[in-house]
Amino acid sequence: MSKQLSDLYAALCARAQEPAPEGARALYIAGRRCGWVTHAACDALRGAPHIDVDDTALRIGEGMEPGKALDLVLEQAAELLRQANCLRGWRDELLDVMDGDRALGVIERAAVRPLGLLTKAVHLNAWTPDGRLWVARRSLSKSTDPGMWDTLVGGLAGSGEDLELALVRECGEEAGLDEPDLARRSPLRTILRIHRRLPEGYQVEDVLTSTCVLAPDARPANRDGEVMEIATIDVDTAVHRIIEGEFTLEAALVLIEDIMRRRAAGEI
Repeated sequence: MSKQLSDLYAALCARAQEPAPEGARALYIAGRRCGWVTHAACDALRGAPHIDVDDTALRIGEGMEPGKALDLVLEQAAELLRQANCLRGWRDELLDVMDGDRALGVIERAAVRPLGLLTKAVHLNAWTPDGRLWVARRSLSKSTDPGMWDTLVGGLAGSGEDLELALVRECGEEAGLDEPDLARRSPLRTILRIHRRLPEGYQVEDVLTSTCVLAPDARPANRDGEVMEIATIDVDTAVHRIIEGEFTLEAALVLIEDIMRRRAAGEI
């Protein structure tokens, strides 16, 4: 089982490292390299104020500094992408545009994939005291991976949001778990950075996870409508479903990494 898990994890990691979409161009924001822009997004943004497109790159806010003026340009870019049908939905949520650890500005969440911008996803991998996994099935209305199995909790950190607090917020929204329910939770740790092609663009995402053994009487329940089912499954069933492709790639990575870690520590 140990070799099967390590081979499976290696295969998942390989799937999580794809080149940028064909025809994508380098994205620069305020002179900083920030992502990869799809061909369709380049066409949608061509000719807009403070946006320049050439054969190799798209530049937004060249010569500008972080601040309200740059945020307005980013807001305009997102709206132009929306009008050109380059976005999957519109979330009315702002995410940070990052240059390393420095935030350059904010942009509508739905625009990050067409621009290939870095996001940070926080997950809770939750266990029962007898060694079963709590898992959640994504709503059919989700724009990405609808109907697939996922970790109990997973979501993106919002603009300026502390990552640990982002996870606590997501736990409340997606599983009805509040801070007292998470007393035995481990600090977040980064597993890897995903580079994956999506229909709407390019996913560049740091995957962070926290592990928690929930109380025996815990009964997670979704509050935000983004989950259609919550269940517990044993480890063998989880591994089988991952092999069969029933879990999202991010969830599969989180689950297998945690199973291997806990087995090595003799915890399961």
